[in-house]
Amino acid sequence: MTKVHPKFPNTCDVSLCDSKAAAVLTVWKKSLLFNCDGFTVYNANGELVFRVDNYMNCPRDNIVLMDASGLPLLSVRRKKLSLGDCWMVYDGETERDPIMTARKNVNIITNRRTLAWVSSKRTVLYEIEGSYSQRSCKILDERRNKKKTAEIKRKETVIGGVAFGKDVFKLIVESEMEPRVAMALTIILDQMFRSS
Repeated sequence: MTKVHPKFPNTCDVSLCDSKAAAVLTVWKKSLLFNCDGFTVYNANGELVFRVDNYMNCPRDNIVLMDASGLPLLSVRRKKLSLGDCWMVYDGETERDPIMTARKNVNIITNRRTLAWVSSKRTVLYEIEGSYSQRSCKILDERRNKKKTAEIKRKETVIGGVAFGKDVFKLIVESEMEPRVAMALTIILDQMFRSS
């Protein structure tokens, strides 16, 4: 059986934040805890980096992104009483002063490629385009002339080129973006396009 995070030599041996090279993360849409829904994220060396554990019977309006040891990094919360699908990202488990807001694109007639916009204090930071259902998305930095800062891609095995399916994919994060922010945006996309 093929491993989700095989320990093959990688050209990208990086710590997550201290390098100029892109961080390649493997995202597995499965919690490490029994009877939970969530994500498990590994780095290129197969080490646990992030995790999300949501109990099956709990509402999915509040999701906490944790590091490997279980310390909360970011909270993702659905904005209540909002026109359209809108999510807020907070530092840790606080409920004041969101770091950013992500809003789902509802105008699919004129703008089919854009999935969502991410803003902070009324300034658009990122545009997310592509197809989350196909695990093919790009996060573009609006402040840097739409430079790609992160990308979601299907993961394939090194030997044989067999795809893992939709539950296992790569999150490639450029050095200009924090990996925890890219993972928070991935969680938001999963919530916005849950049935995909």
